[in-house]
Amino acid sequence: MSVITLTSDIGLQDYLVGAIKGQLWQHCPGAPVMDITHQISPFNLPQATYICKSSFSYYPPRTFHIVLINLFDRKVDHVLLAEHNGQYIACADNGLITMIAGGTPAKVIKLPLHKTQPRDTFSILQRFAEAYRELQNGKSLTELGEPASGYIIKNNLQPMTGQDYIDGQIIHIDNFENVVVNITRQQFDEHRQNRPFSIYFRRDEVITQLCETYADVPEGHKLALFNAAGYLEIAINKGNAAGLFGLQGFTRDQLTSGYQKLSFYQTVRIIFG
Repeated sequence: MSVITLTSDIGLQDYLVGAIKGQLWQHCPGAPVMDITHQISPFNLPQATYICKSSFSYYPPRTFHIVLINLFDRKVDHVLLAEHNGQYIACADNGLITMIAGGTPAKVIKLPLHKTQPRDTFSILQRFAEAYRELQNGKSLTELGEPASGYIIKNNLQPMTGQDYIDGQIIHIDNFENVVVNITRQQFDEHRQNRPFSIYFRRDEVITQLCETYADVPEGHKLALFNAAGYLEIAINKGNAAGLFGLQGFTRDQLTSGYQKLSFYQTVRIIFG
């Protein structure tokens, strides 16, 4: 059977994650269920996008990814199921599907929710489980529902660029309080063009070289590198960069209000030349 993955902003403080897995095993007996994370910041689509894009690519074809993020941003009567890069992504109609895919997925269908059931996490999960079973029984995606039209489209959070600079935003702070910025190695190389560079954050903090590992600097020293997912990371060897420098992640409100509310606690600027 194909793998099912779970990603959510539910956290691990109460019964929900256990109950979700129990419901999946009732509806999909024998299905392997893998956690990606349940620690996404509430409603944080840019962070969810980073986590999903960085992890989904390691799974085999036909993996069924269930993403329970911001399920009730509005009153819902359907959810989305998409096919992207040979895998399936099931999520709410909240713009996340296009952010993860980096555009419009090859195929997207709407799965209508059952009219007689309450609009809650478990009714949504049951709908996803039904779709998973049908796919396992040999049905194609287009046999499960009508092609989606008019679903919400949102663009992934991109850095602002100029001829001599890139302004990135903090999209994730990991368990070690390393800070992940939405600047990829490809974007960095394209703008750098072999020029010297300076990475600025928190006004007076600057880094002028890239490391390959945390051990490239002495303990307690700051560094910058591109992590395994290909994104710029600000860290301290054996330290907590976010806490020490007072850095903060991008928030849900800023996704809708643009960059006006960004502060120097949330931005990283690279200047070339």
